[in-house]
Amino acid sequence: MRVLITGCSTGFGRGAAVELTKRGHEVIATARRPEVLDDLDVTERLALDVTSDASVAAAFAAAGRVDALVNNAGVGIVGPVERLPIEEGKQLFDTNFFGALRTIQAVLPQMRERGDGTIINVTSVAGRVGPPLDGMYSGSKFALEGMTEALKLEVGHFGIKVALVEPGFFETTFSDNARRFGLDSAPYDALESAWSDAMARLRGGAETGPGPEAVAMTIADIVESDAPAFRYPVGDDAEMVLGARAQMDDETFETTMRETLELNW
Repeated sequence: MRVLITGCSTGFGRGAAVELTKRGHEVIATARRPEVLDDLDVTERLALDVTSDASVAAAFAAAGRVDALVNNAGVGIVGPVERLPIEEGKQLFDTNFFGALRTIQAVLPQMRERGDGTIINVTSVAGRVGPPLDGMYSGSKFALEGMTEALKLEVGHFGIKVALVEPGFFETTFSDNARRFGLDSAPYDALESAWSDAMARLRGGAETGPGPEAVAMTIADIVESDAPAFRYPVGDDAEMVLGARAQMDDETFETTMRETLELNW
């Protein structure tokens, strides 16, 4: 199959490109700066800025047939809702939400015509549960999850499969590259410290998370599936948090997570 992946410079996108290539698929790896893909042994490397209509149109014209689309490109912002810059948030949504929408709209006509195709949107645990200091990022992932639910109902009629991948904490450069606002002074500097300790408890005290391989393999498994599930939480923390979320009402879930994470804020 020919698989186009967005955001292949690092992390999940790069891992998925490697895994799918190992499995014999034709991978079209993309990034805003295609030179960062030079070391990837893939079928094709293309420049793609998902925030640009022209760049999306050019990339899909160059790619030709695309059997599976993996929307992985994303950016992060960390900070309390009170202090998040609106313009920064608009840029984040342009990548995380509208970027996926652009690529979906670019690929759907050919998939509909063939009556086949797979669209995989990589979201996050934060697309189902809004953690403190992740309000803007979480909002963009909630939005992507909602759009994806609608998309599944709209295009399944045409034989197109749609799935969500919801990673927990993994060791990538994503967190390091996230922009930070409003955390260097009271009162939210205290929350950042408390939340950092809580996340360490969620990870069982590990200072680093696993590599992106589990997410990459999940993406590859979905590409190869004739009947994929809709949601794929990936990671022990994702399975625990989303499992609890599915079984509890809002108040019980919040109380349980506060107790589990020893969060007293």
